[in-house]
Amino acid sequence: MQQAAEQIGQLPLDVMAVTFQSAEVAGAYVEQTGWPWPMLVDTDRALYNAYAMGRGGIWAIWGPKSWWGFLKLILKGRRPRPPAGDVYQLGGDVLLDPSGGVKLHHVMRVPVDRPDVKSILDLVLA
Repeated sequence: MQQAAEQIGQLPLDVMAVTFQSAEVAGAYVEQTGWPWPMLVDTDRALYNAYAMGRGGIWAIWGPKSWWGFLKLILKGRRPRPPAGDVYQLGGDVLLDPSGGVKLHHVMRVPVDRPDVKSILDLVLA
């Protein structure tokens, strides 16, 4: 997302990240990475639960799909961050329209299972 921050900034779109980490960990992440959007701290995981973003099993987290995904990121020049906190908690992507309707609800199956930014922006512009 951050690679497309300038393009996203020109769209009628608000971006927010949600983390289950503490406010201190979230603040450090924002500071270290330059994350440009608001970060909501959801330590009780109410939003995670509301959008059915559960915990992955050992195979999902440490299996070949995860390692292959991390290798592809590395080959693209991205540097995966070391895990912190609950490495088994999976996330996802949710895109809401202005009326609150869900346009995209993607729940990760492995830690690197994310729709690409272009697909998300295509939905925004549709």
